[in-house]
Amino acid sequence: MRKTGILRWLRSYARAGAVALTVACIGFGAARAVDNPYNLVDAKTISVGTMGDAKPYVFATADGQFTGFDVELFLNVVSRLGFSRDQVTFTGQDFSALMPSVANGRFDVAVAAIGTTAKRKETVDFSDGYLAGYLSVLTGDKTITSADGLKGKRLGVVQGSLQEIYATKTFTSTDLVKFPDNNSAVAALNNGTIDAHFLDYEAAKQYGDRYADLKIAINIPSFDAPAGFVIKKGNDAFREALNKGLHEAMQDGTWKTLYQRWFPGSPMPDQYLPH
Repeated sequence: MRKTGILRWLRSYARAGAVALTVACIGFGAARAVDNPYNLVDAKTISVGTMGDAKPYVFATADGQFTGFDVELFLNVVSRLGFSRDQVTFTGQDFSALMPSVANGRFDVAVAAIGTTAKRKETVDFSDGYLAGYLSVLTGDKTITSADGLKGKRLGVVQGSLQEIYATKTFTSTDLVKFPDNNSAVAALNNGTIDAHFLDYEAAKQYGDRYADLKIAINIPSFDAPAGFVIKKGNDAFREALNKGLHEAMQDGTWKTLYQRWFPGSPMPDQYLPH
């Protein structure tokens, strides 16, 4: 009888312990959710993958700091979530590595004027769009004045970019040459390795200002794939928070101010302006 009583006591004690452990685990999970509501790699820091040479969208300054329209807009948006500039870390990468790095959890978000497409949304999520513009062909070849003039030419594209996707589908008689970034492509353009480079309008304008022999020959509207912040698939809390901050930045005029600063004279899509 004594032995049976001890066994009952042990079983009762084990059940109580299991309940206590379950409650403790639930409490720990709830505490983690409160401490890290946006499911970040580090709850107190937002890790951002970006590029160092896509001026005026994103670029690195001489002292290694990142700036540009997309960077400054993102910093404003996350400040509305309670994050200071010191709590956001930027790391430069090749464009083709940005979305995989978010998908595998290396970065919380990618910020680099990344166009939203159905194919890309198969592996990552996007915030609402915050930028639309044009795809441009930069060249020193005066015979290239339209898409037809690209037939048989060597056209540079940044690997994984919206321009590569578009060119692959559209410029089927053109020899596409892939580069990790715009700087290496423009260097190849200047030394005659390629005949033209396909990039976004604002960056093309910057390179045209820098190199007198290079001109924008073709502009193609790209309003069907607006740029968005790239977030890990399923991180709805972070995506929704970014969307809220984006909408506030558009409504209070912050987006307009930044756009006028970084893209002076360029047309502004109505949907991003205060209403």
